[in-house]
Amino acid sequence: MSDDGNSQPQKKDSFAALRYKDFRAYLGMRFFFTFAYQMQTTVLGFYIYQLTHSKVAIAFIGLSEAIPAVGIALYGGYIADKYEKRKMLLFIFGGVFLSSLVMFTFTLNSMKAYDNGWILYILYAMIFCNGIARAFYGPATFTVYAHSIPKEVYPNGSSWSSSAWQMASILGPLTGGFLYGFSGKIIPGLSGITANFSVILIFLFIALVLVYRLRKYPAVFIPKESIWISLKEGLHFVFNNKMMFYAMSLDLFSVFFGGVVALLPVYALDILKVGSEGLGVMRMASSLGAALTMLAMVRFSPMNRPWRNLLIAVAGFGVSIIGFGLSNIFYVSLLFLFLQGAFDSVSVIIRGTIMQLLTPDQMRGRVSAVNSMFIGSSNEIGDFESGMAAKILGTTPAVLFGGCMTLLVVTVTYFKTKNLIPSSLEDIHSPEVTPPVN
Repeated sequence: MSDDGNSQPQKKDSFAALRYKDFRAYLGMRFFFTFAYQMQTTVLGFYIYQLTHSKVAIAFIGLSEAIPAVGIALYGGYIADKYEKRKMLLFIFGGVFLSSLVMFTFTLNSMKAYDNGWILYILYAMIFCNGIARAFYGPATFTVYAHSIPKEVYPNGSSWSSSAWQMASILGPLTGGFLYGFSGKIIPGLSGITANFSVILIFLFIALVLVYRLRKYPAVFIPKESIWISLKEGLHFVFNNKMMFYAMSLDLFSVFFGGVVALLPVYALDILKVGSEGLGVMRMASSLGAALTMLAMVRFSPMNRPWRNLLIAVAGFGVSIIGFGLSNIFYVSLLFLFLQGAFDSVSVIIRGTIMQLLTPDQMRGRVSAVNSMFIGSSNEIGDFESGMAAKILGTTPAVLFGGCMTLLVVTVTYFKTKNLIPSSLEDIHSPEVTPPVN
């Protein structure tokens, strides 16, 4: 099979998307960036909780990233539609690399002598900068993915893309946790946070090189109206497409209430008492469940009855959160985190395929930006909610509350959509774009 995209892959080919050179470059970029990003998120949460022993400090990690990611997401989508994507990604990855370099510098052991509490605020500031990058990253990569493979390969490509993300999400936190715990024993005097940021910077540089190897993706949207009318058109498209709107809403509220990632440092240090190594394993367990499930979905697609399967998956996610909250045994907790990741991966595949099929080319950046507001930042906003709920209710009650609210969200969505949403993939078509209603 050639790389030029002229040859059509076989319908049942599990490696169909990998036949395309641009998709392979995209996949490598996604893997290395996600590895570094997940590793950084894991160790920063643990490092800040070790410094402060404050659940509110953990909550503000998520809020620091969510504010810019949500606040300028629509503008990021507008820019992604309007400009060449490869150049955008080079600027984005370069900015994230510089942000990590600053965090590496200010977490060195030699900086502790100068710390009067201001280093924590520098870390929050760099997390804020990463949130700005996130606002542009999602829309740009959404478009690169869409044009790297033909539409008939989207379900297969979504499985490979999500699998790469989940595999990086397994290895990143696991590597981060063990480096944090054992680096000083391997190299005396080397702190865990310094060892982690050394690896993070290397992997971000590799991702930057892979972005450079992408071909150029010129704009397919030349705005003839003001930015506000253009952004309004993107919002109008999403809010008037019931299947897309409800899929985004379902994910937003389930992750907002059901996310437990922010509280894992609390479980690792105070409840399960397994340290940074245990934290890495817990972060890995969820991603391992997701990755194995996604690999299975390369062969066994969940798109035969997508909406039913989506609701079942999110309900399973909620039940897993409740099970995790009730457990005080490390290995049982790992099992429920594994199941959480498995159920979440099913919803990711379904939602991603639905969005790709429903979005016209000229609106991919703006629709992805709305998606980022709903979904991409729901993790960070959910982290803030989890930290504040844990402060008010206690850690375990906060987790149980989140799982129960997730099940409530699924129930309400079922009754709202049972007569509105098509049941089969064949009924999903990209609609014509209509101008916004004034």
